[in-house]
Amino acid sequence: MLRLTEVKLPLDHPQEAIEMAILKKLQITAADLIGYKIFKRSYDARKKGEITLVYILDVETTKEKQLCDRFKKDPHISITPDMSYRLVAKAPSHYTTRPIVIGTGPCGMFAGLLLAQMGFRPILLERGKAVRDRTVDTFAFWKNKENLNPESNAQFGEGGAGTFSDGKLYSQVKDPQHYGRKVLTELVNAGASPEILYINKPHIGTFKLVGIVQSIRATIESLGGEIRFQSRVEDIDIENGQVRGVKLASGEYIASNHIVLAVGHSSRDTFRMLFERGVYIEAKPFSIGFRVEHPQPIIDVARFGEKAGHKLLGAADYKLVHHCQNGRSVYSFCMCPGGLVVAAASEPGRLVTNGMSQYSRNERNANSAIVVGITPDDYPGHPLAGIDFQRRLEERAFELGGSNYYAPGQLIGDFLANRSSTALGTVHPSYAPGVHLSDLSQSLPDYAIAAIREALPAFDQKIKGFAMNDAILTGVETRTSSPIRIKRQENYQSLNTQGLYPAGEGAGYAGGILSAGIDGIKVAEAVALNILQPNN
Repeated sequence: MLRLTEVKLPLDHPQEAIEMAILKKLQITAADLIGYKIFKRSYDARKKGEITLVYILDVETTKEKQLCDRFKKDPHISITPDMSYRLVAKAPSHYTTRPIVIGTGPCGMFAGLLLAQMGFRPILLERGKAVRDRTVDTFAFWKNKENLNPESNAQFGEGGAGTFSDGKLYSQVKDPQHYGRKVLTELVNAGASPEILYINKPHIGTFKLVGIVQSIRATIESLGGEIRFQSRVEDIDIENGQVRGVKLASGEYIASNHIVLAVGHSSRDTFRMLFERGVYIEAKPFSIGFRVEHPQPIIDVARFGEKAGHKLLGAADYKLVHHCQNGRSVYSFCMCPGGLVVAAASEPGRLVTNGMSQYSRNERNANSAIVVGITPDDYPGHPLAGIDFQRRLEERAFELGGSNYYAPGQLIGDFLANRSSTALGTVHPSYAPGVHLSDLSQSLPDYAIAAIREALPAFDQKIKGFAMNDAILTGVETRTSSPIRIKRQENYQSLNTQGLYPAGEGAGYAGGILSAGIDGIKVAEAVALNILQPNN
């Protein structure tokens, strides 16, 4: 097949316009065209009055060879690459020591799925609960602020932190092996809409993710894998630089020479245990800030003009960045169109915010994190100093909110004027359990507050209304990414601990559902190849 890129058509084009564009581009007749598939559909909204749809098309034609020769210098016409996934290994019949995967977020889930598909019957260990039970606990906390379960919340449990998010399925990671296509295909097989295979910036939404996670679990189990919930790994047995097994909080010991560490960015106790066991860990940059909420129609109009509300465009998103005079960068992160700001705490006495959307994205507000980049120079000390830094900010936010899991909030107008907020305006915050109006300048370091105050008016120049007085900031966002990196070799094993495979967001190698799933596949392949060819 031939792949055609940059095929641009008007937003409201008729269906037959795609075929006509193919015939015109390839200079063929309808009789020469066997068929086509839409590989990707995005939009170009840089000119709000002339929004266009942009397609990548895979075309089957009777004249493929001739067309390849004719258009060999055209950068927008090429042979469609083979994106099918092939397993790299098959478990030998004599193999009995099963690999262990710690964590069942996107990375652990896909590592476990691939290991199961290759016949290695992995054991997946999850400190939290199965996704549906975990959802009950999380919603109960949002409704009743006194019910935080440190082992079952928006961070811990089957599906990982991505379950209570927008379910975004796009990433900027390089993917020459098309692992991302494997992730998307497995999600469709598990019940996601097939549209995620072709629409730009696909998402699933929390409620749909619950069923999809359950389906993937069932597939792993049907292939001989085992998933154990409420099974927190308390210790890892390391002998002469080689892992030998894990000890659970229950006291049970499970032997294995191959352990995938996919614990997510909030497993602070696990990071400390690994550090104390001598596993190489280093501090890494991350970001801190607030959630901001605007009425979704303001974002829609700013991005799409008179086409705001068009069914093919949906709720508008944005991506913003500003480089400040103090040397800091402020940017939007995890933008959730038509979504909610949610309580993402996992430790008592500490407050964390995040954002999520359902598939429909039809809530009244748009929200995103507005965060400031920081580096280990801002929290010097040992490799876990970033965790201590996060905790101090989360404790301060807890106090500012009233020490009851209400989040501290402030109107943008008041924040820019350096005065406490005393009453809400036209924007009602979505965060549950609730928002306590206060002065957010007390919640972050001075350099971060100064940077955000400079960035908000700059963002208003790009999206009219972004710095509106009544838009509300909610604090704090501290878990944009892991504050550590568990470094690994080219074979994906820890620098100094053989058989330990740091993976995903928690280890510092992913950022989001898709990239975490991709990393899980890569690590699963590395485990399989190392089992078959030890010491490679």
